[in-house]
Amino acid sequence: MKLSMVADHARWPRENDIIFNLSERAQKAEQNIGKENVINATIGALMDDDGKLITMNSVFEQLKSLPNNEISAYASIAGQDDYKEAVKKVCFQGNDPDGYVRVVASPGGSGAIKLAMWNYTNPKDVILTSDWYWSPYGIIGEEAGRGVANYKLFNDEGKFNIESFKSKFKEIIDKQGNIFTIINTPGHNPTGYTVSDDEWDEILDFVKEVANDESKKIVLFIDVAYIDFVKDDIASRKFFKKFGNLPENILSIVGFSMSKGFTAYGMRMGAAIGISSNEDMAEEFYYSLMHSCRANWSNCNRGAMSILSHLIADEKKYAEYKIEKNQYKDMLVKRAEAFVQGAKEVNLETLPYRDGFFVSIPCNNPKEICEALTKENLYLVPLKMGLRFAVCAVSEEKCKKAPKIIKEVFEKVKSLDTTSV
Repeated sequence: MKLSMVADHARWPRENDIIFNLSERAQKAEQNIGKENVINATIGALMDDDGKLITMNSVFEQLKSLPNNEISAYASIAGQDDYKEAVKKVCFQGNDPDGYVRVVASPGGSGAIKLAMWNYTNPKDVILTSDWYWSPYGIIGEEAGRGVANYKLFNDEGKFNIESFKSKFKEIIDKQGNIFTIINTPGHNPTGYTVSDDEWDEILDFVKEVANDESKKIVLFIDVAYIDFVKDDIASRKFFKKFGNLPENILSIVGFSMSKGFTAYGMRMGAAIGISSNEDMAEEFYYSLMHSCRANWSNCNRGAMSILSHLIADEKKYAEYKIEKNQYKDMLVKRAEAFVQGAKEVNLETLPYRDGFFVSIPCNNPKEICEALTKENLYLVPLKMGLRFAVCAVSEEKCKKAPKIIKEVFEKVKSLDTTSV
């Protein structure tokens, strides 16, 4: 047995992140044969038609206008007060839920998930999320000694599978006495699905019914990382109102991120927003998460906080930001429509897409298909149950072409499988 110095809980397989690995391979292919001959659909960030990262002028002009000491200074552990108010304003946009709301700054949306999961689950607990999900949910849980259980995201009609959600939810809470469930909406990663207002009513009616047993503790974590790239800014936020006046043993936590909506990926700025009908529970949320901030990263990026605070405080600048963002949102919508329509034309099955950066394609052998696609200079991400295509990173023209290539590779691999049998 090889000597190991690392603690038992920190011993993991020695493997690189598959998304970054495929992205690097795609970039090498672009260097060798030209960007115009490669489709790189691995990157979960907005790219222009030439494959360059999109950065919003309104955001970075604000950053460059800040005095050095405002960028450089330490921030408050839980975040600057004006930043926390700005988070509520930009996230809810007038759809504030009735109740007690507290905000704790975090390094991106990932930090909000880590804070919430650590403070609202116990060692060996199982968290609940859908079967199609962003893999770091599991990695964050694994790091903290938590497991992941899944319900089926879609029913036979391609809508939210409320029956599967109810069944798995009840199974876990009956066993643990508490539950932490993550719902990534709107613009779900990796499918692009958005839970409708009617579906939210079904979810919350059931959750409130379970909460009639006051011994049960329920935490709903809503990951809204992609909310700023949903078609309708206002309609997409109406569901926040539904988290007002819930039973005291239900805590809602919204995971906010500046990464997507403000093209500030590397600045690592976000927040966890706690919503409770009980003031003491809201205060407990605030101080518990603040303690974890101090224990992990001390405080967050002061400059990034200032960007948001100043943008929101200046009506003219905020209006300019919205105009710029909406231009990119329109671009994203056209790309997604091109891919979905292209898939229909060649009978390539995709999961129901409504909003967001990604479209997913179900298949039984995703790694094999993904590798075969690289031979066609098309790079995307293999998941457990299919493939993720990042429409956010691919031009409209290439989004039109890609489904045909994917379909042809599906048929080729299927033919090879049949031959080997």
